[in-house]
Amino acid sequence: MASLNVGNLGEYLREQRRNAQLSLRQLADAAGVSNPYLSQIERGLRKPSAEVLQQVAKALRISAETLYVRAGILDAERDMDEVETRAVILADPTLNERQKQVLLQIYESFRKENGFAGEGDDTAVRGTRTADADDARDSGPQRTAG
Repeated sequence: MASLNVGNLGEYLREQRRNAQLSLRQLADAAGVSNPYLSQIERGLRKPSAEVLQQVAKALRISAETLYVRAGILDAERDMDEVETRAVILADPTLNERQKQVLLQIYESFRKENGFAGEGDDTAVRGTRTADADDARDSGPQRTAG
């Protein structure tokens, strides 16, 4: 696992918050965390949990996996291809949130099937469940074009 660099994470979060033109209080409210706690994260004084990072990422509309790498939860080198693949899926404006989640679940299912889910692979952090991915894969297309 990569070493923790909370200061770097805090600086990155502050930069992303400013790019989103949100005040600290606005982001804290949107992420469901306290204003002082978010301030401490940005200043590198606190190590947020994966759940808090996921909430902050959702509020900022950025990839939670990127925050996991910055926080040292995911190993940057080992997981970079997976993180990039997930980021592309999450950033696709042509897909709705449900479609994105199903694609991520299927992707994770195939990775596990092919033996690429390593020891640092925590599907609870990523919010994926193989059974759902299998259901989505087996059920086929839900709607037809035309």
